[in-house]
Formats: sequence, C-alpha cells, structure tokens
Amino acid sequence: MKPINVGLLGIGTVGGGTFTVLSRNEAEITRRAGRPIRIVQVADKNLALAKQVTGGQVALTDDAFAVVNNPEIDIVVELIGGYGIAKELVLKAIENGKHVVTANKALLAVHGNEIFAAAQKKGVMIGFEAAVAGGIPIIKALREGLTANRIQWIAGIINGTTNFILSEMRDKGLSFDAVLKEAQRLGYAEADPTFDVEGVDAAHKLTIMSAIAFGIPMQFDQAYIEGISKLEAADIKYAEQLGYRIKLLGITKRRKLNGNAAFELRVHPTLIPARRLIANVEGAMNAVLVQGDAVGATLYYGKGAGAEPTASAVIADLVDVTRMATADPENRVPHLAFQPEAVADAPILPMAEVESGYYLRLRVEDKPGVLADITRILADQQISIDAMIQREPAEGEQQTDIILLTHVVRERQIDAAIARIEALPVVKGKLIRLRLEELS
Repeated sequence: MKPINVGLLGIGTVGGGTFTVLSRNEAEITRRAGRPIRIVQVADKNLALAKQVTGGQVALTDDAFAVVNNPEIDIVVELIGGYGIAKELVLKAIENGKHVVTANKALLAVHGNEIFAAAQKKGVMIGFEAAVAGGIPIIKALREGLTANRIQWIAGIINGTTNFILSEMRDKGLSFDAVLKEAQRLGYAEADPTFDVEGVDAAHKLTIMSAIAFGIPMQFDQAYIEGISKLEAADIKYAEQLGYRIKLLGITKRRKLNGNAAFELRVHPTLIPARRLIANVEGAMNAVLVQGDAVGATLYYGKGAGAEPTASAVIADLVDVTRMATADPENRVPHLAFQPEAVADAPILPMAEVESGYYLRLRVEDKPGVLADITRILADQQISIDAMIQREPAEGEQQTDIILLTHVVRERQIDAAIARIEALPVVKGKLIRLRLEELS
C-alpha cells in the first residue's frame, strides 16, 4: 500500500524524537496504521543538525514553506512552536489540502478557533495530542474515551518545570530562586522560564482541554493566570502541617452565571489534600484529573515533556490521521469533540465569582484581641474558618504568623475581607492568599 508521506517542520528535541521513534518502531506502527508512515522531507534552519539526526536519509531544506508546498507531502508535522511563522505555515498547509499534526499548544490556545475553522472548511484534520501533557493521551481520552460523560471539571498538573520546583521546595525547604537555578542546571527549566513559572504554558494547555471537555471556543485571553514565582517556602511548610500540598494546577469547571452556562478557566498555586493521588505527583511528572458524571474521577499520569514521550503523542496523531484520511470528513472525530455547529459560545466565569477554599497567612503583632478582630471581619463576609495555626512568637519577637484555612466561598467575599484585614494596624505587610481545592 502507498506510504503516507510526512513533512517535518523542526528537528529539535521533539522532532528528533519523532524521527527516531518512527524509524525504530516502523514495523509496529505500519501494522497499526495499515500502511507505512514515512518522513520524506525535513525543514530546519540548522541543516547540519538535521543531517546528523536523519543520517541523510530524507530530503532536507531550510525553507519550511518548501515542505508545506510540496505536492508529495500528505501530512505536515509542525514542531517549530510560537505564534508567528508557525501559524502561517499551518494555515498554508491547510490551504494546500494537507493534514496537520502539531505539538504547539500556544498556537492552538491563541489561534485555534481560526485554525480549526480553516481545517473544517478544507476537510483536513488537525492532530494535537502532543500539545497537552506530552505522552499522556489526555486529548484522546477527553475527545473519545469520555464521550458518554458530561464533564464536570478538570484539574491538572500540566507543567513539569513548576512541579519539579514545587517538589524540590517541599522536600528540601529551599527558596523558589534556589530551586529554579537547579532546575535550569538540570535542563528542566529554560534560560527564560517565564512561560513555565508564571503559569502561561499551563494556561495554554488548559484552554485546549476546556474547549474539548465543554464544547466551547478557545478563550485563552479570558484565563486567570497566576504563577509560582512569589511562592514562599514557609507556605509550603505550613500547608504540610495542615495536611495539604501545594501544586500549580490548571482548573476548569462547569458553572452557572446568572442562570446560564459559564466555565471557570484558571491556573494558580493550589492547596490539595495530601491524601489525594494527584497531590503525590512529584518531580517533572504531569497528571490530569477529570470528573465525569458517569465515570466519576479518572486520573491520567505520565511524562509531560521530553523527546520520546512527546514523540509518542505526535506519532499517535499520525496514525489516527492515516487511518481516517480516506473517511468522509463528516464522519471523522471532530477536532474539539463536538460537531462545529454544536460548539456553545459560553463565557468564562470572572474570578470574583469563582468558589474555592482559601489559605491565608498574615503577619501580626502579638497582642490580645488580634485574632478576634480578624475572625470578626471574616464573619462579616460570611466566611467560616476550617483550620488554623497560630505560631508562638520567637523569643524577643513582637510579631507572629497566623495561618487560616477557610471553607468554600466566592472570591469576591475573600477579596473584600482581605482588604479590611490588611487595613488593621496590627497586621504587618500584605496577606498571603492561596486557593484550596478538595478535588472530590
């Protein structure tokens, strides 16, 4: 049977892994796909690297448009990344009637609505399993395996860099800055780690999962994003004492706003009960917890990055596209799980309306009546306390820490309380606020 010809854009870490795994497992992949899948052309600015990785077995070029315009190419694999040239290349490949496989979560989160509409119009497929959680097949699980379910919420550790940093801070009691330097030395963090540590990368991935889970457009610009760069080792320690661990979670939930459907879309450090499986995901590993109305909670765990784990997802998409290439476009699995005309344009819930438990840490003067003043303000906002730690001040000190856990309330209530608490003369500096999810 005629092979499927693949054009590869980018031969870096993931591109090299894709070429290696596809070559090594060629016979097994052919058995699964029903016909051979072969990379026949590679585009990369570094031709010397491309030649080294491919062993000179395929055509090489430094012009990516030569690949997307090559009439012999059936599927274009885009592994360049970013929002700019990658978008031009993907749209040109679609225009030329080629199927596309991409690991570019940023591109899809920001421009996915346009890209999927173009693909639908042209009758081609976009595979993007590798865009979220590396080798974990979470896209296929949401789009196909959980089709019978009304997804209620998703909570995921979907950035390995931040999970490594938080794990090390907890295990070793080190500061964020110290662990970040170690993560960079080990190759877990980029030289510029902003997208990772400030939660942007996780928000890209969460945006994609939310669209598939709920049948809504990509709405990255509406996501609430808060990273871990300001997180202090003291808060990780106090969380442990209260029976919780702190993880950077991407959370999306089905909610109501004024009686109509709305959805939460947020990324932030989150306290999770230490007994939960997802709280015990350590190092650079990823995990996604999905709650469906029929199946209950399901957990997907594995390597969220790396050459071969991500290549596994890229090649799975290549096999899917190969299997379905001859099918009528109307009978293929929809890109975002729901038929295009059934995608609902529902809003993302404002953070003021999000409901969560809260961890509060405040530095106060060691005087009688301080705690009573604080609890009175919380009571005025109908916020009840679930747990508390009040440290004895160190010898010679006149200030101490109070740590509170609240029951679930709306964020606007906690914001109002924090503003009043910080205005108390006995409270020193800004209050530390972290959100808390029971995930049950």
